[in-house]
Amino acid sequence: KEGYDGVLVVGCHYGDCHFISGNYVSKRRFTLIKSILTSLGVEEERVRFEHISAAEGRRFAEVVNEMTRKLRELGPSPFVR
Repeated sequence: KEGYDGVLVVGCHYGDCHFISGNYVSKRRFTLIKSILTSLGVEEERVRFEHISAAEGRRFAEVVNEMTRKLRELGPSPFVR
């Protein structure tokens, strides 16, 4: 709706979250939302969920760079007016 080209959600690894079960709940919600967006015609690659800990700075940077490259390949969101 706001014209974002993609969304990256990053959560803790399972069993390693101080919110106890927050990462499990987030992953279930994300899976549902991704399914809805896909059914609306949003490319699957525009939304991504990754488990990355605070100690994995290099991995976080890699994932952000991968997501950015993919979004550039896909071009602007088809929902931008």
